[in-house]
Amino acid sequence: MDIQLKRGLLEICVLKILSRGASYGYRIVKDVSGCIEISESTLYPILKRLESGGLVSARSAEHNGRLRRYFRITPAGNHRIEQFLEEWEEVMRVYEFIKENGRDKE
Repeated sequence: MDIQLKRGLLEICVLKILSRGASYGYRIVKDVSGCIEISESTLYPILKRLESGGLVSARSAEHNGRLRRYFRITPAGNHRIEQFLEEWEEVMRVYEFIKENGRDKE
């Protein structure tokens, strides 16, 4: 899969997971991995970009004597999911066009 496409899809998957409620890195990796492969080393730069863009917020809280960083989707993040779904309809039209027009005519 094209790296840019995968990056964009991973960002939306992370936002969707966070739309269900606040979560932390390891849990997000487990939840997203059911759909698309992701590692913690890939996740944290995504979370940083999403946070910088105002799509998620973060807070630290103690858990079993260690600080854990929890991420929560913002209204802007929810709006980004809605935008993605609208854009995806257009992408699917292009996909269908390419698929149909790419077949040999007999």
